[in-house]
Amino acid sequence: MNGPDQWDGREVSGGPGERPRIPAPRAAPEDRGPLPDLPPAPVTDPAGDAGAWDGDSPPHDDPRADTPREPEAEPLTDPAPAPAPTPAPPHRVLKSLLGAWALSACSAEETAAVEEHLTDCASCADEALRLRDAVGLLHPADSLDLDPLLRSRVLEGCLGRRPARIPVPDWAAPYDAETAKLDALLRDMGEAEWRAPVRLRWFEGERPVERETTVAGVMGHLMAVDGLVATALGLPDPLGTAAPPGAPNPLIRTETFWRSPDGELGPTGAHGPWRDQSYSLIRQVSFAGGKVAELAVPYGDFRLPLRDAFLDRAFECWVHAGDIAEAVDYPYEAPAAAHLHRMVDLAARLLPSALADRRRAGLAAPPQRLVEAGAPGRTLHLEVEGNGGGHWYIALDSPAALGTPDHTVAHIALDSAEFCQLAAGHILPEEAAAGQHGERDAIREVLFATASLSRL
Repeated sequence: MNGPDQWDGREVSGGPGERPRIPAPRAAPEDRGPLPDLPPAPVTDPAGDAGAWDGDSPPHDDPRADTPREPEAEPLTDPAPAPAPTPAPPHRVLKSLLGAWALSACSAEETAAVEEHLTDCASCADEALRLRDAVGLLHPADSLDLDPLLRSRVLEGCLGRRPARIPVPDWAAPYDAETAKLDALLRDMGEAEWRAPVRLRWFEGERPVERETTVAGVMGHLMAVDGLVATALGLPDPLGTAAPPGAPNPLIRTETFWRSPDGELGPTGAHGPWRDQSYSLIRQVSFAGGKVAELAVPYGDFRLPLRDAFLDRAFECWVHAGDIAEAVDYPYEAPAAAHLHRMVDLAARLLPSALADRRRAGLAAPPQRLVEAGAPGRTLHLEVEGNGGGHWYIALDSPAALGTPDHTVAHIALDSAEFCQLAAGHILPEEAAAGQHGERDAIREVLFATASLSRL
């Protein structure tokens, strides 16, 4: 016999006519929390199982039957079932996400799934590396601004399809390109940037000279000196009646313009007049054609033919545009290689005259020997490397002679950017990073003569 609350394992019938059924199993105690302490083991009657205690109801003759039992602990609530893990997307879906993953355009879940897949799939891992390398080529660290040479390229393409009826002369093209670049820079500047301080640097005698002004002051300076070319072509002088009498001097003209009422205009007041004047210069020489190429333009104590004067103005426009860009912390590109070569060539052709001027001023040693007019004398080989570079032979003993390779006594090698900075007076002759070979005195004189080409 078993106790009334015990089940002996046999099928139990619910009633007459019903099929036997097996009761549902009880839940395990450990599923409902920690197990309670076990009660002490009952004393077993050796005579049989009459005194056995089944754990639910005490035996009838047990003296502990009337002892109150401790309340049973309430079962704990079953915890919420954990969500089923999301199955990983199939291979074809993950492979299609590799492009978006390389561009960092996937969501967090997609990124985790793709990266987990890459640890198991070698072919997708190789494809992912290839796409990441390609993405690096698609995102160069370039400025968002337009290329300053875009205007020149567009015009060149248009003129290639339909040549201009009145083309710009080749020797005026560098000035046209550099004024267009500077005009594009000025268009993006605010009024506060027009007041930014700018240091103008050049070289006088044996020492560098500086003058501090503003962006507006630099534009006034460019307009005043461009006026020398304008008056030579019969255009109005920007100084008007305030132009100083006597031989035109760039420094005196600049000082005069800065003191004039036009020089006291607002920060942006010089932009429009300078731009209109540059347009007029280009238009005038385009209509005149080659007839004015040799027209003399006075620069104080020397003169330049108009073709060289336009190169000189293009060079100064580029140099001072770089000064402005440096003052407002803006990148600025060098001229095109063909244009830069023309500017370097002008400086090289002016070096014999600059050497003669320094000798007259007592700043350079006299020529080692007297040579007849047209005789070569000693020659220095000037090698300018990089864009716009080339080879020039500078006559050392006579400004009227042409240098030849047969009489070379020294050789200088300079980068084109360094040579232009030296000619602009922005670096000292002793600091010019140059490869030098030959007569030291000849090399020093040419470097100082190059720096003396600079002026305000």
